[in-house]
Amino acid sequence: MKSKHIVPALLSIFLLVNHSFAQEAKMKSIFNGKNLKGWTVHPEDNIWWTVEDGKIAVENDPTKTGSILWTKKEYADFVFQMDFLMGTGTVDSGIFLRSEKDQIQIGISGSLQRDMTGSPYIPGKSYPVEAEGVADVLQLDDWNTMKVRLVDQTYTVWINGEEVMTYTSENMPEKGPIGLQLHPNNEMSITFKNIMVGKL
Repeated sequence: MKSKHIVPALLSIFLLVNHSFAQEAKMKSIFNGKNLKGWTVHPEDNIWWTVEDGKIAVENDPTKTGSILWTKKEYADFVFQMDFLMGTGTVDSGIFLRSEKDQIQIGISGSLQRDMTGSPYIPGKSYPVEAEGVADVLQLDDWNTMKVRLVDQTYTVWINGEEVMTYTSENMPEKGPIGLQLHPNNEMSITFKNIMVGKL
């Protein structure tokens, strides 16, 4: 390589590496392990979400009413990570990204009647793509780690360190809260811990 090309080439490599480091999120806990400070429950009269031993547990009530646990803070581009443990019943839960429009499924899809963990659910579009390789990494009787990276309108999902899905959504809000779902018309429970967010 001629010397006149070396400097631009090295500069390009430096910029790429620097950009990569810039995209690494500094993860911070958004759950204090003691109560739901920093979160809001919808509907407001909380009878579903409980905190014990550093974990958030949720379970349907006898009326099978659904609920969403939202962060009070709103986020633009971010990395979200948490551990989840499937509980009793037919688990149908998920993570909402900036609004109720975009959700990452956890457990059994009520409409498809099969496990769609890691796949995006969008009202009106159902599941536009399906996560791949989930059956090989998902632990039904043990803790799992799910990571979601959202940049602009594109989100990528990892389960237990394995990338399983990338999808670009339409008309996502630029900023919004993150939510954990308890699906209505169901009998189930699920537990969450080590809930963290890193802003990008």
